[in-house]
Amino acid sequence: MFEVPDDRKYLESHEWTTTDGDTVRIGITDFAQDELGDVVFVELPAEGDEVDAGEEFGVVESIKAVSDLYSPVSGTVSAVNEDLFDAPELVNDDPFGDGWMLEIDLSNSDELDGLLSPEEYREQTE
Repeated sequence: MFEVPDDRKYLESHEWTTTDGDTVRIGITDFAQDELGDVVFVELPAEGDEVDAGEEFGVVESIKAVSDLYSPVSGTVSAVNEDLFDAPELVNDDPFGDGWMLEIDLSNSDELDGLLSPEEYREQTE
């Protein structure tokens, strides 16, 4: 069974979000990092870049596969986890903590309503 914290919302493509006011933090789920295997490289946008809900924002590369990353929301990138550039294995070690990927200043809070609840995401991964 994979960890699915109750304090987040999810995309079907296995990204997670947490919200603090108008800032949304994004990463990939425990299920996703397990499917990928050992993560060796992460490509992320720069601070100030615009991202759109449902659109690709980066790439995660593992020994087994290369996978696109999709933004759950639209907005401006306000922070990037630069630790991942030197230590991409943080995605495997702590996908819901130190392995976070970016923060976005949300431009449309209604987009959060279309994300999966923890229960809905758990059903998808069973």
